[in-house]
Amino acid sequence: MESKIAGLQGRRWLSRACLVSAAAAVLVLGVFAGLRTFALLGVGLAGLVLTIVAVWWVLSRHGVLRYLALLLAVAAPVWVLVAYARAELLWVVLVSGALWLFAAGTGRAALARGAAPAGPAERPAPEFHRAVLIMNPRSGGGKVDRFGLRERADALGAEVVLLGTTGETDVGALARACAARGADLLGVAGGDGTQALVAEVAAELGLPFLVIPAGTRNHFALDLGLDRDDPAKALDALRDGVELRVDLGRAGGRPFVNNVSFGAYAEVVQSPAYRDGKTRTTLELLPDLLLGQSGARLTALAGEHTFADPQALLVSNNPYGERDIAGLGRRTRIDGGVLGCVGVRVTSAAQAAGLLRGSRSAGLTRAQAATVVVDADQKELPVGIDGEAVRLPVPVHCEVRPGALRVVVPRRRPGVYRERPALDWRTICRLGLTSGS
Repeated sequence: MESKIAGLQGRRWLSRACLVSAAAAVLVLGVFAGLRTFALLGVGLAGLVLTIVAVWWVLSRHGVLRYLALLLAVAAPVWVLVAYARAELLWVVLVSGALWLFAAGTGRAALARGAAPAGPAERPAPEFHRAVLIMNPRSGGGKVDRFGLRERADALGAEVVLLGTTGETDVGALARACAARGADLLGVAGGDGTQALVAEVAAELGLPFLVIPAGTRNHFALDLGLDRDDPAKALDALRDGVELRVDLGRAGGRPFVNNVSFGAYAEVVQSPAYRDGKTRTTLELLPDLLLGQSGARLTALAGEHTFADPQALLVSNNPYGERDIAGLGRRTRIDGGVLGCVGVRVTSAAQAAGLLRGSRSAGLTRAQAATVVVDADQKELPVGIDGEAVRLPVPVHCEVRPGALRVVVPRRRPGVYRERPALDWRTICRLGLTSGS
């Protein structure tokens, strides 16, 4: 009881600090800028609009127009800073901005302290007698060798199978063969696509699964709270681990641990040049895709919600954060038993700017459902499954298998992500302006 009271008092003091800082930010502008405050805001808003329009043109235009737009995207913020400096108000803006940042930080901290903890429950990991780890020596630019993963696994008594040395190219078949030989744990050192293939086998056989983040991005490992900077630390789960029950997705009969992408992003992933130059290939192909000049016309049904003709569609194993429209961030949990579905349709700079509003954007549609069915005006669709390019016949059925995967992770790890709460000024005012227990 005392801890709850102390926690509430802490939230109140953080809320008060937030309100005082926000008031000070406004006061600084009013006192030192006076009526020029409105001119300051006008210049700032104009610069923001110009920057957003320029970024949209960078993404949606080719050739000279793209380079001119890039120049404008750089010039607009510089123009704003120069305008403030010439008016001798730059320091006022910087001080006010710093106060707003402090207000936002303390406000979110106050709200976050009241949020319920998320994430799968930990349970004691079973004892392993024959752990088998499949390692891809080429994944992540050679992380298996660079971090000494094979040697570390050997020292912990695990059996290591290197891809490309057994003659077996089907990762799923290799995992089944390892299980048939008596493996009581299956693990993978590789990217998310390889993780998903072995995870499906482990889920079907009811075996514990170990994730070793040896790929390029390792989104699944990130959501499990693993240390992606040092993949070898994931092996600590073999001697001091806990077990988590998490969900596993399937799309068109294929497993995925993160997401399945359709439309613009999937078309980019399909390009043969994507592997060698992701950024360059994306910038080259994106204009035609965003302006609707190529690609299939999609429709999707997520539960009772229909997505009509989205340019890009992302189906994820549990939803991403409210402001994440491309699956680049983290999921607050991966055991919720639902798929997240995000549809994007942007045809103008105004709609592109609206995407900054997150889930409230007119160009963005969100839904959650246990199943998602994606159809198109073509017999086959280019699809990105955990970043791997495939083509699937339509309709593509996506589903989630709640709690299907027994993941073993180290007891000590960086931790599970909690999404930063949006600033709810009503709640902050209620907390900051009231007293008592």
